[in-house]
Amino acid sequence: MFAVIEDGNRQHRVERGSFLSIDYREGVEEGSEITFDRVLLANGGGPSVIGAPLIEGATVTGQVKIATEKGPKLEIQRLRRRKNSRRHTGHRQKHTRVQITGISIPGLQVVAPAEPA
Repeated sequence: MFAVIEDGNRQHRVERGSFLSIDYREGVEEGSEITFDRVLLANGGGPSVIGAPLIEGATVTGQVKIATEKGPKLEIQRLRRRKNSRRHTGHRQKHTRVQITGISIPGLQVVAPAEPA
C-alpha cells in the first residue's frame, strides 16, 4: 500500500515504515506526530484512488525522528573575468526527518499480496 502526498510544493511517494525528509518545521520535537492531509493518490494492490485534486478525508501520519537535519552544502561562486572580483558563499538547507506510521484512505480496497508457491 502506498500513497502520494504533497508537502512544501513537492510530491512524495510514501509507504508505511518509509523515511521522508521534508522542509524544516519549526517547533516540532522528536517523537511528535505530523499529519499530512494533502493526499493525491493511493493504491492498496487493487484499483487506485485518485483525488481531484485531493482525496477527501485521507490522511498520512508520521513520527518525527530527527527534528533538525542539515542537507548537503551548496557552494555558490561568482567570478567576473579579468576584473579580480570573486564572491564565494555557501548554504545548507534544514530538513525534518519523518517516518511514516500510517495511511488512512476512505474507500481504498487493500488486497493482500499472493503467497509464492
